[in-house]
Amino acid sequence: MAHAQHLRPETIAVSAGRPPRVPDGPMSQPPVFASAFVGGGEVGYARTSNPSWSALEEALGALDQGEAVAFASGMAAVAAVLSLVPHGGAVVVPRHAYQGSLTLLDAEAATGRVAVRRVDVEDTAAVIAALDGAALAWLESPTNPALERADIPAIVEAARSQGVLVAVDSTFATPLRLQPLALGADLAVHSATKLISGHSDVILGAVVARDAGVLQRIRTHRTLHGAIPGPMEAFLVLRGLRTLAVRLERAESNARELARRLAAHPAVREVRDPGFGTVLALVLDDAAAADAAVAKVALWLHATSLGGVESTLERRRRWATEAPTIPEGLIRLSVGIEHVEDLADDLLAALG
Repeated sequence: MAHAQHLRPETIAVSAGRPPRVPDGPMSQPPVFASAFVGGGEVGYARTSNPSWSALEEALGALDQGEAVAFASGMAAVAAVLSLVPHGGAVVVPRHAYQGSLTLLDAEAATGRVAVRRVDVEDTAAVIAALDGAALAWLESPTNPALERADIPAIVEAARSQGVLVAVDSTFATPLRLQPLALGADLAVHSATKLISGHSDVILGAVVARDAGVLQRIRTHRTLHGAIPGPMEAFLVLRGLRTLAVRLERAESNARELARRLAAHPAVREVRDPGFGTVLALVLDDAAAADAAVAKVALWLHATSLGGVESTLERRRRWATEAPTIPEGLIRLSVGIEHVEDLADDLLAALG
């Protein structure tokens, strides 16, 4: 925490989570491949802790102004947060959100473990009304893939007055663009698979919180459910984090320029741009038009994930579990760090 008090986030991303400065010691925390440790210390067994996680957790916690707990995947992090909800408790969630989160909530609702209240997250009054008697408000800002933005401070204020926990999936924003805990949220959640890692080669998640009781429950869930990240995965994510600021700056610049050009294209009915981050959405007339455009690109990659150095795109309604209120012709774009002119030439040519 002291690390974060006098350094800017871009510097913290590079400097936090380093090993002690000793002569001939490594500058970066290496992956520690061990299932057990010599007795007499605090770890003992690798399902409880690993130096590779600890370095990553230190860096993410400093960036998000809390304490981080790393998980095997973003979904494992989501599941850990939902474990805080008592049996039968209500969860307020955006109607448009990451499919994995919504699918997990629906599965738990089917067994009666939770009740799900879907809301239009941009309708702040509706969100606040839905908080009555709820246990958890799960927010995304911007949402996936509709790119809607929530009034987090207003929702947090209302939730706090009613004793409702607030968790914010901040995957699209990263800690460099949004720090939910600083806005009063109880938990920040990241799929570090995406922008934080940034190279489409690792799966890992994280939860960040401040409350000691909440953190203990999150860590216990990880240990008992075995949702631990591998040491190599933790090492790769921390290495990716070091370049997050420069990758984000370039990709955001590309995204804003592409949004401007796409808005002028006659085939594009709508461009959704949250104004920050690397994800855009464009809406074409129908599924056929969107599928045709996706099939014609040569530089952009047709892929479902996002946040890598390469630019990807996909028609979201190709997935049966996507919300029916997402337009059939919506294409989600994850903008990478290539030259913007090459990205524009390829995409605009595919649109015809």
